[in-house]
Order: sequence, then structure tokens, then C-alpha cells
Amino acid sequence: MENTAQLVQYILTGITIGAIYALVGLGYNIIYNVTEVINFAQGEFVVLGGLVMVFMTNTLHLSLPVGFFLSVGIVTILGALMDKLTIQPIKNATVLTLIIITIAVSIIFKGLAMLIWGRDPYTLPAFSKAPPFTLFHAIIQPQALWVLGITTVVVILLSLFFRYTMVGKAMLACADSPEASRLMGIPVQRMVLISFVLSAAIGAVAGIVITPISLMEYDRGALLGLKGFGASILGGLGSFSGAVIAGLILGLIESLCAGYVSSGYKDAVALIVLLLVLFIKPSGFFAGKRASLKKF
Repeated sequence: MENTAQLVQYILTGITIGAIYALVGLGYNIIYNVTEVINFAQGEFVVLGGLVMVFMTNTLHLSLPVGFFLSVGIVTILGALMDKLTIQPIKNATVLTLIIITIAVSIIFKGLAMLIWGRDPYTLPAFSKAPPFTLFHAIIQPQALWVLGITTVVVILLSLFFRYTMVGKAMLACADSPEASRLMGIPVQRMVLISFVLSAAIGAVAGIVITPISLMEYDRGALLGLKGFGASILGGLGSFSGAVIAGLILGLIESLCAGYVSSGYKDAVALIVLLLVLFIKPSGFFAGKRASLKKF
């Protein structure tokens, strides 16, 4: 019975953490599908989301819903500024050049976070004051349900956005052929801006919901970004459904490794999985010949 309870606990923990990796992976894929650029500042959006939420609720003492939407809004604006100030001004830049720019932006964001919030870790109170409950003798924190619920809502909203809105369909067109989209009158630069806005917003949501469970500090972006990138690669770069499935798998593997092997190795799991996928199936395990938003 005790072994069963431990296994259930590890699985539930893995699914919760995996949901965060899935959100980070979705952020990567949104920008990649429109620009073919890997935004290595995605992890910093997660960190900034958590830290701005700490400021809103712990310092300004705003209510949880107000702090949540203001925090997402501020990080979203930062995502838009990143595109306006660092991506769009570069004309005829190669993909490699743009990727290097995103790395530079991530360093700037990390430095600003350290300057504003310092090196200390921060936490947030849980979204609800309900006590933990048990499932098969495993303890479940209510915040874990918030993580899974908000992740589900984000995935559903993104699916509806890309399937049923004109802007979403325009982004799909840009993903298939930017030049043809431009000839059809679609403002490609605006679609790129929207992709950065959506990516930043999703990263902020991930940072906010995970901070009550795991402490947030200025330098966590690289590790969170690496694990989200691992989920994106494992699921097939550009595949939304693949990123969600792969994020959950990655979280499960990490949790089981921490429980049955050693917690000291859990952070290496994402890197090992990333390397294995790149060696065995570089296109990812959940993507076809070409990953696409249409596979959501």
C-alpha cells in the first residue's frame, strides 16, 4: 500500500510539473511556427510572470484575480516590446541571428530581474485555502488542481483561437508560407508581434501558477526554458499537441527519477531526453514530416 501511494504521489507530481513544461513548450512553438525562430527568452517570461505576481500580491496587496491579470498583461507588454525593439528592426536577418538576439534578450531580462528582485527566492500563497486531500493515500495540494485546470483552459483557448478566429487563421497561413501570406495581404509582421505577445502571456501564466508550489527566483529561466524546449523537441518542434503530451511525459520521467533514483539527477532528465531525441528522431515523436499548428 505504501509503495502504491508513493507511485501515485510521483505520478501526480510529475503531471503537475509536466503541465508547466507543456505551457513553456507551447510558448516556443507559437513563435517557431510563425518565424522559425527558437525564442530562448521564453524561460524568462515564466520567471517574470512569477516575480511580477509576487510584487502585485505581496507588495501591493492586490487581490489574486487583479494581480493575475495585471502580471500577465505586464509580461505580455514585455513580449511585444521584445519583438518591436529587437526582432522587427533587423531586416533580412538569418534565423541564427534572430536566435542569438533572443539569447541576448534573455540575459537582459535576467539581469533586470536580479536588479529589481535581488537573488532571494520568492513564493506566493496558494490560490485557494482548501486543505490538501488524499487520493489512493497520496497527498494532493489544491494548487496542483489549479495548475492542471489553468493549463487545460489555456490549451482549449489556443485551440479555439487558431481554429475559429481570423487572426489565428492568418497566423496559420504565415506558418505555411510567409511570402504567400504577404502577397495575400496578411500583415506578417503583425502576426509575428502577436506570436510574441501570446508566447509571453503563456509564459507568464506558467510562472504565476507554479510559484506557489515551487519557489521563483531570478535565474530559474534557463532551466525552465531548457525543460520546455525539451518538451517542444520531444513532441515535434511546432506541434502544439505534441508539446502538451511531451511536457507531461517529461514531468513524469523527472518525478519518477527523483523518487526512485535521486533528486539530484532530476534536472538532468530534460537534457538527457533532449539529446536522445536529437540522436534518435530529431523531428520529434509526435510530429509528422512537418510540425504545424494545424495538428493542435
